[in-house]
Amino acid sequence: MSGGDIAGLIAAGVFALLVLLLAVPILKLGGVFDEVRTSIRSISDGATPLMDEVTATVSTTNQQLKKVDGIASNVSDASANISALSSLVAATVGSPLIKVAAFSYGVRSALAGRRPSPSSGRRSR
Repeated sequence: MSGGDIAGLIAAGVFALLVLLLAVPILKLGGVFDEVRTSIRSISDGATPLMDEVTATVSTTNQQLKKVDGIASNVSDASANISALSSLVAATVGSPLIKVAAFSYGVRSALAGRRPSPSSGRRSR
């Protein structure tokens, strides 16, 4: 064997050692990728039922909001009717009540003016 052959064998051995040293991290990286794939699959499997639950919850919430909207519409109509009724009562009963109150005040004032003033007696404070 010549010197060149020995140098070639040494270079081949160093290259094989380098390949072995690089193979270990590559194999570990492959294991990491397998774990990542497994984690993603489990997350995906867990997210699907969660999405179904969220969809059902949103659907139920929309139905309840439609009911609340109907109730709010009815309350708005009722408040408009009550406002109209109070305006009607104020217009119908309010004016005569004001006239009666003014008349009674006038009668009291007239009767109070006709009474004799109290004689010297007790004073009120």
